[in-house]
Amino acid sequence: MNHPDLAGVDALRGRSLLTTHDWPIHDLAALLDAAARLETLDRAGADLTWLRGELAYAMFFDNSTRTKSAWAGAAARLGMHPVIVDGTSTQVSHGETAEETGAMLGMNAHALGVRHDLILGEGNAFMRDVQRGIDQYRAATGDERVVPVVNLQCDVDHPTQSLADLLWLREHFGGDVAGRRITMSWAYSPSYAKPLSVPQGVVSLLTRFGAHVTLAHPPGYELLPEPMAWAAEGAAASGGSFRVTHDMDDAFAHAEAVYPKSWGPHALMLQRVQANRAGDSAAMKDIEQRALAHNAQYRDWICDERRMALTDDALYLHCLPADIGAEVSPGVMDRFRVDVAREANKKVYVVMALLAAAKVPDLARVLHHTPLGGTP
Repeated sequence: MNHPDLAGVDALRGRSLLTTHDWPIHDLAALLDAAARLETLDRAGADLTWLRGELAYAMFFDNSTRTKSAWAGAAARLGMHPVIVDGTSTQVSHGETAEETGAMLGMNAHALGVRHDLILGEGNAFMRDVQRGIDQYRAATGDERVVPVVNLQCDVDHPTQSLADLLWLREHFGGDVAGRRITMSWAYSPSYAKPLSVPQGVVSLLTRFGAHVTLAHPPGYELLPEPMAWAAEGAAASGGSFRVTHDMDDAFAHAEAVYPKSWGPHALMLQRVQANRAGDSAAMKDIEQRALAHNAQYRDWICDERRMALTDDALYLHCLPADIGAEVSPGVMDRFRVDVAREANKKVYVVMALLAAAKVPDLARVLHHTPLGGTP
């Protein structure tokens, strides 16, 4: 099989991924090509244990099922030993800085994943400080190991999710999303005030690949200015488009793919920042309840059969778990249950590609010459 685009993957050696915006589009495309090739090899039973004996450490400061599974599954397929810990069990809460955490983990780990997504202004900055701590330790000690940091969701972006979504959309649409009409919509949730990072990551990535992206949400659910600017810039550069509407029906009309999920009200998410910095747990709980009450004003923002009938037989996407009966009707979820599982599984191969591209020398050659069901 010919893979002409895989040569670009060698430029990713040693790279961390903290937002997709940090990477040029040709590097993102090379990563996606590597992920697709890794999926083909893995499903054929190829031996991909190129990083045997290395430690893949991940800290999660928020709950997770799919991303934890993807990190562990990706690391294990590459022969690494995955270790996943609750971030609150570290010394960060006792005064250890993010740079110190990075140095302590980086001296032993060979890759580091971090989820830190709940508080605006904190998660991505924490990850950058962690990376700085790792780099400073390695420079000071002459340690030549490659220790990539992978953003497993922050306050700004969820890059492994949005890249997995794009990988799934490329497969669904026959290889390309350019010119496709894709809707990212807010949907009602009664469970908790979810982070903004998934919609921010989706709109700022898909616009760079030429998609016509519509963002829909009620008033008061605006995204952060920076990812919104990235989405507009990406659309202008790629020939795609980006628009915002406060009408869910309008957003679904003639869409070819829809991604309805909840996120928290902008003003209350900012208030949560102040309460968190003050260590005011009572205020945090009050803000959460007010966010849910705010959500309840828009119970009709649901992806149901009526709205799906407005689309051009659209593909339904969700990062999961979906609030069935609130974000999405049971009938729509039943129809797309296998599709969203396949969407979720793409994250394994995105994480594999990130780890392998950062750490495996001459990966393009290795990917070309690894036979299906064998070793290079």
